[in-house]
Amino acid sequence: MYQPTIEKLHALRLGAMADALTAQLQQPEIDAVPFSERLALLVDIQHSAMLTAALKQRLTRAGMRQSACMENLDLRTPRGLDRSTMQALAGGLWISQHRNILVSGAAGIGKSWIACALGNQAARDGISVIYKRLSRLLDELAVARLHGRQARALKTLARTRLLILDDWAMAKLTADQRRDLMEVIDDRHGRGSTIVATQIPLDRWHEQIGDSTLSWFLSF
Repeated sequence: MYQPTIEKLHALRLGAMADALTAQLQQPEIDAVPFSERLALLVDIQHSAMLTAALKQRLTRAGMRQSACMENLDLRTPRGLDRSTMQALAGGLWISQHRNILVSGAAGIGKSWIACALGNQAARDGISVIYKRLSRLLDELAVARLHGRQARALKTLARTRLLILDDWAMAKLTADQRRDLMEVIDDRHGRGSTIVATQIPLDRWHEQIGDSTLSWFLSF
C-alpha cells in the first residue's frame, strides 16, 4: 500500500525520504512511533541529503586545488598565523562585509592550502566559491573573448561571493590581461570577497602588473 507513495516521492526527487520511508516500513516496532515523529525523521533525512548535495555541487563548482579545511589548520608551524585571526576568518563575517584577504609568503609555506581551507569553510556555510590560478583565469577570459562569451564569464565571476586567485602575478601581465583583470576586480567591488595568494612581494606588484595605477588599485 505504500509503494505508490514511495514512487511519488522519487518522482518529486525526494529519494532520500523515499529510501527512509522504505527503511521505516521494515522496522517491526515503527508502528509504535507517533506519526508526527516518523514524519519529522523523514523530513530531517531529506533535508540533510539536500544540504549535502548542495555542498557537493558548490565544492565541485569551486574547483579548489586542495581538499583543505580549517579544522586541520596547523598553527604550530611558524608561518606568522594568529590563532584569533584565523578563528575570526573561519566565522565568515568578512565575506558578508565584502572584505578581501591577501595570503603572502615564500613558496611552500601553505598559502594555497590556507586559501582553499577558507574557501571550503565558505562553501560549507552556503557561499558560492570559485578557485582559479590567476594565469588560468586570464587564459580562460581571453578564450571567452574570442568566442564572444566574455561578458557571460565576467558575470559569473561577479555573481560569485568568494573568488580565490592563486599564484597571483607570477608572470608579467599583457595589456589585454591587465584590462581583463581590471574588469574582474571592478565588477566585484562592493559585491563579493576575494582571496589573493601569492609569493610575489607587494613592492613587485607594479613590475608584474605593468601599470602603477592598477597596481595601487589592487593593493589589498
